[in-house]
Amino acid sequence: MHSLRHSLRALPRAAAAAPRVAAGRRTFLTTTPSLIKVGDRIPSAELMEDTPGTKVNIAEEIGKAPGGNALIIGVPAAFSGSCSATHVPSYISHPKTKDFGFVAVVAVNDVFVMKAWSETLDPVHETGIRFLADPTGAFTKAMEMNFGDAAAVFGGERSKRYAVVVKDGKVASVSVEPDNTGTNVSMADKVLGTGGVASAEVIG
Repeated sequence: MHSLRHSLRALPRAAAAAPRVAAGRRTFLTTTPSLIKVGDRIPSAELMEDTPGTKVNIAEEIGKAPGGNALIIGVPAAFSGSCSATHVPSYISHPKTKDFGFVAVVAVNDVFVMKAWSETLDPVHETGIRFLADPTGAFTKAMEMNFGDAAAVFGGERSKRYAVVVKDGKVASVSVEPDNTGTNVSMADKVLGTGGVASAEVIG
């Protein structure tokens, strides 16, 4: 009888000590997006050049470039003030830009806008810089360079302002503007330097 009473008194303690599992509770694993980084390869995604029917895959173009050397310049919008007046022109005038086997300016714009913009900045196509449209943002998202705060100004999601240097087929440096749209760390003199050597680090 004594042992029975002792067992009954112990029941509430045992129940309190038992772990509780909430009914219907689900556990989700989340992955924090990360920018493309040094040592990565450029993702494979189709962009457009001059016409909707002309598809360009940057990853494939890098594979064909001498030494696998390339320079990718991301901008928030074609024809925007900073993009047209300072950012892209800094690469057009930089003597080391031509050392890369493949150079592209990428924006989340339609191909007709990008073509018109290229004819404004490089009317006789003497720089070798290719202006590629990423109308759906597929490439920009694959690079983790998209930002949604652009909607208030540009009407939709756009690309951060950045510059990525590729050497031997792999990313050698990533320079991303901390505020997404500024013109500082992604400018040609910061990325290429006066000697044209990009630092192998992430800036931004």
